[in-house]
Amino acid sequence: MSGEPHLLVVDDDARLRALLQRFLTEQGFRVAVAADAAEARAALAAFAFDLIVLDVMMPGESGLDLVGSLRRAGQQVPILMLTARGDPDDRVAGFEAGADDYLAKPFDPRELAHRIRTILRRAAPAAPRAAQAPIQLGNRWFEPDRQELRGPDGTVRLTGGEAALLLVLARRAGEVLSREEIAAALGTPEAGERAVDVQVTRLRRKIEPDPREPRFLHTIRHRGYVLRPGP
Repeated sequence: MSGEPHLLVVDDDARLRALLQRFLTEQGFRVAVAADAAEARAALAAFAFDLIVLDVMMPGESGLDLVGSLRRAGQQVPILMLTARGDPDDRVAGFEAGADDYLAKPFDPRELAHRIRTILRRAAPAAPRAAQAPIQLGNRWFEPDRQELRGPDGTVRLTGGEAALLLVLARRAGEVLSREEIAAALGTPEAGERAVDVQVTRLRRKIEPDPREPRFLHTIRHRGYVLRPGP
């Protein structure tokens, strides 16, 4: 990523949009705003963004609907969702839709900026380090250095959250990681165990021949998850 990260803030509250645009600009971001899903789609068609800050509760197409639609269309830009509803079920719904992080209103703008930077660091190319060999997952191969999953038909699309989760597991392949360890490694320790479970379920759809009978990403009862690569 070069230059100032380009953000799109989508919220139907004009006052909050203005406040976030001013604050995030002061924090060193380039910020565009949209009042609803239709304006967001128009902005996404015209510009490439590094991250979207998206309100859940909007008139017309909701934030959850927009996330799901973007992910189905192959749009992998990281998405941080904002909501006035902080219930764990709401957070899980956001992750299920394909969001990378979730922040409940009211929030401290400094925390929002911190969350944004965490997601952007996670999405950025890894700093030079000892190369890690590709990991075989059946007829697919995950390249940790590029955070890419390749199969017989080319690159398998992963969201930023899915790629980050697979990288965490791949770097400690064969080792059981608790949900708390995974959440901490992803930079979302407050997300909770269910949110990790949701991300695991989404990842299994990408790497497992039959997600109901995992061959590679195993659940270890009362302990957590382990990635066991193999042909």
